[in-house]
Amino acid sequence: MRLHPKNRACVISHTWGRYSQSGVMDDLYEELLATAEQEAPERYDQQTSILQPGFPLPLPPKLQLPHSRRGRKESGFHKTERICLRQIHKALFQHQWHKASALMTNYFQNIEDKSYRRQRSSYERFWRLGTEILRHHPRSKIDDFNSFLDRMKNIGVKNYLKICLEHSFHLLSNGMLEDANRQLSLAESWRCRDTCATQQQMIQGYRGLLDYYTWVQKSDALPETEKYDYTAATAKQDMQSYFRQASVNLSAIIKQPGVWDPFVLSYVNLLEFYDDHDAALHMLNDYAYDNKFPPNPNAHVYLYQFLKRHQAPWRKLVKVLRILQLLVPSHELMLEFCSLLAVPDKRKYHHEALKVLFSLLDYSSWKDNPDAWNSLEKTIQLVFKVGASAWIKDEWASRKGWWPAFHFSAYQAKKTLAENAPVAYSKAFVAGLLLGKECKYFKTIYKGGRKKRPEMLKEMKKYIANHSLAE
Repeated sequence: MRLHPKNRACVISHTWGRYSQSGVMDDLYEELLATAEQEAPERYDQQTSILQPGFPLPLPPKLQLPHSRRGRKESGFHKTERICLRQIHKALFQHQWHKASALMTNYFQNIEDKSYRRQRSSYERFWRLGTEILRHHPRSKIDDFNSFLDRMKNIGVKNYLKICLEHSFHLLSNGMLEDANRQLSLAESWRCRDTCATQQQMIQGYRGLLDYYTWVQKSDALPETEKYDYTAATAKQDMQSYFRQASVNLSAIIKQPGVWDPFVLSYVNLLEFYDDHDAALHMLNDYAYDNKFPPNPNAHVYLYQFLKRHQAPWRKLVKVLRILQLLVPSHELMLEFCSLLAVPDKRKYHHEALKVLFSLLDYSSWKDNPDAWNSLEKTIQLVFKVGASAWIKDEWASRKGWWPAFHFSAYQAKKTLAENAPVAYSKAFVAGLLLGKECKYFKTIYKGGRKKRPEMLKEMKKYIANHSLAE
């Protein structure tokens, strides 16, 4: 059943009403005023390229607008929609879930847009944004999530199947297997002219997840029944049955191009439980390295974790983490990567560890991490010991223009010394070597900490005086 357009907004508003906060629309209102004063009417030039003013070039067909839309000024309604969406994205990136939910109460009005194309895109956008907010909102409950998705199914027929599958996965993650099974049954019974074989495979894949979660429940209950031989045998037979069903469906969907992280982890757990390690390793290698799958850092994480569990050789572990570092230089496994590279008398690995640590500390999430700065301090000392200070100069050359303000300001020195002294001392050591003992960060730490750690700071100052790279 589809709702009448007049009732669509009413259906959605109930979900978000109790999450709203007063005053959160001020930013949106101020931005609307600013754009109204600053922005000129948006017009489109269909036939000429601004890159080559003297040579008219036709635009690709997909970029050409109908004649009736040429030079059309953006309406106030659509401008409000665009700015509201921008504010929602900003709130999501900053994890301001209360603000995002309040903005959503205004954004749902876009569902009433008369343009079918805009209306359809608004359905999916509202569904995805709302789902993300409900997953993280501190006051969100499972009933709110269920209510929201049930309502979204009724206003967006084109997304009905996708929403059923997402609803099923959320219920599975919360241990509600019977409710998840009902959602999968709804998905299986759904018939639409746009339904294709790929979507049917998706349904079967989620059915495999359901079988896996059922298998996990029976596996967890097995130790309690082992004392009864007959009961234990029956439970093991049931587990074997669910294992076969889950394996068939999970392996089928994993063979298709895409990102299948929950399906991969479930299938690996099944194979490991029954000691089929070769099959699990083969599947993980394909998932990480086969070009038919999109680049996915998690695929390399899963492969590394599997290899580590089964005590794989050092070279295999390093190979996997080396590729992960290229994809995500700020990944939490980079510290573990550096510890693996700490091989005695291997200069090239020391050089690589130095590069990895400098790249890691380019990111604000590692700015005050004690392990990262301690590792960099020790690695720099090792590099000086092997007489390769040029490596440090090479890494510093591209960072000396912004690292001092990013890491080594006097304000940060006082703040870090008060909140996390070990980090402050490690950063002071690195700052002194890179900028000299007269840099603000080192002087602030030396002055503030010499009463508590006088001997350590004296040795640090002496070391910096002998090894400083400051010009």
